[in-house]
Amino acid sequence: MRALGISAYFHDSAAALVEDGVIVAAAQEERFTRIKHDASLPLNAVKMCLDTAGVDMRSIDTVVFYEKPLRKFERLMVTHLREFPRGIGQFSRAMGTWLSKRLWMKGEIARELGCDVEKIVFSDHHLSHAASAFLCSPFQRAAILTVDGVGEWATTSIYRGISDADGSRIESLGELHFPHSIGLLYSAITAYLGFTVNEGEYKVMGLAAYGKPRFLDEFCKIATIAEDASLSLDPRYFAYAWHSEKSFTSHLEALLGPARVPGTAFDLPAPEGSSAQRWADVAASLQAFTERYMLVLARHAQKLTGETCLAMAGGVALNSVANRRLMDEGPFTELFVQPAAGDAGGALGAALLACHVVDKQPRGAPMTSAFLGEEHTGASVRRFLDDCRVKHTSFADRSALYKEVANRLASGEIGGWFQGRFEWGPRALGGRSILADPRDSAARERVNRKIKFREPFRPFAPAVLAEEHDRWFVPVSQGGDHTTRFMCSVAPATEEARLKIPAVVHVDGTSRVGVVESGPLHELLLEFRARTGIGVLLNTSMNLKDEPICGSPAEAYGTFLRSDLDFLVLEDCLIERRPKWN
Repeated sequence: MRALGISAYFHDSAAALVEDGVIVAAAQEERFTRIKHDASLPLNAVKMCLDTAGVDMRSIDTVVFYEKPLRKFERLMVTHLREFPRGIGQFSRAMGTWLSKRLWMKGEIARELGCDVEKIVFSDHHLSHAASAFLCSPFQRAAILTVDGVGEWATTSIYRGISDADGSRIESLGELHFPHSIGLLYSAITAYLGFTVNEGEYKVMGLAAYGKPRFLDEFCKIATIAEDASLSLDPRYFAYAWHSEKSFTSHLEALLGPARVPGTAFDLPAPEGSSAQRWADVAASLQAFTERYMLVLARHAQKLTGETCLAMAGGVALNSVANRRLMDEGPFTELFVQPAAGDAGGALGAALLACHVVDKQPRGAPMTSAFLGEEHTGASVRRFLDDCRVKHTSFADRSALYKEVANRLASGEIGGWFQGRFEWGPRALGGRSILADPRDSAARERVNRKIKFREPFRPFAPAVLAEEHDRWFVPVSQGGDHTTRFMCSVAPATEEARLKIPAVVHVDGTSRVGVVESGPLHELLLEFRARTGIGVLLNTSMNLKDEPICGSPAEAYGTFLRSDLDFLVLEDCLIERRPKWN
């Protein structure tokens, strides 16, 4: 059976192809259109999936859309009617889109993909998330948490997943409904802090490390947590249900102080009493409240299910700091987080749901690699460089390439690293990365200011050899850790790490660790260790601020030209920075 999963029309549209239970390919549309968080029907991603499998749409048995449009339309109608006459402008715009296109989505998908309309089915938003987590995990039984902004109605869901001789099934055990949502709370404060919703949440998490949670009592007024993990948001503070542009009200500013105007510069650490320090303290308070809620939610899920393992998806599951607290303080012994936990991952979950739950196909091996995107061979890279007359050095011996790159990194150079298929999800795991020496604390500022052109308080992740993890980072206190492979949790840095690899240790003494067990980056780490005694590299995504991660050689070369990178590796080719004219 071939199942094609699709997510689209909100943000992070994506496509994923599963064949006889095996994930063949998956990608977000933004990697091809270069539109950050592209929400359009993922035609390019679909084509990539089909090309990877060597098939066309006639060979697809079912196309599964990741959510139910009619239920989502119902929520929008009910919400706007409740808020009438507030938000009449937003209502008019939304209804124009829905009445002209979204309600006839099945026909549009069939027409654009060139498939029979009978092949198209719809899943539930949070069920798609749940399937993406459980059916990719190493668990045969698990509690499942899906936590995001909002799907159709649900904002938080608890499931139990079971795979046995009777097949796989995912049982719904409870839901929290809109407008009460930890994801929407996080997004509203992201907007309050002057960052873009659905993009700036990572910035808020990084900013939180510079603050103290002195507004936690205020957050307990904004939202209350019950023992059964219910969350209730006070509507006085929020406008996302009725305002087209602003997600918070003047009541929130009266409680927390004036919001940050987008683009306002601020340096950290900041003086006590300054606006910048207040914003950092608000971020720290939000993060602390989110972690508190996730712990309450996890304990309730364990009580309902009685399971020892937890699988998670939804945008909030990408909160790596909260995930570490769940592993250290939560009731579960093992945790798996879907690497594409946001809406993109719903495409994969929808396809897996069709194969394993509906069609009862047996599950295969758990997901251990996120390299599911498009691949460019060394030959195609060389053709591109020759056609563009780009001077480069080709390495017939890959080991010689790794030695050369390790020497450059050890001498202080910073380079782009383009190898194999690109990653599934928002993290750079060694397919499309920018790499630097973690021993040089100045490398962090250089990458932020002169290469990625982003906020100077943003931290960088370490890529570390699996066998060296415990030397540099404190392991989880209980059970198995399945999160570091996909960079989905943080770890406290050891004292040696703080002294020797400061560029990858955040101000709070933690790092979002990416463990590397195989592949080209593993070989490079071995060479770097041979020269420095350290099997760690600073690793960040190959993109500039507000751009998607690079997918093709042309995009990687464009990033190289527009930044201060010293060199670029495209498969087996090395491009050096040309001397700059004075």
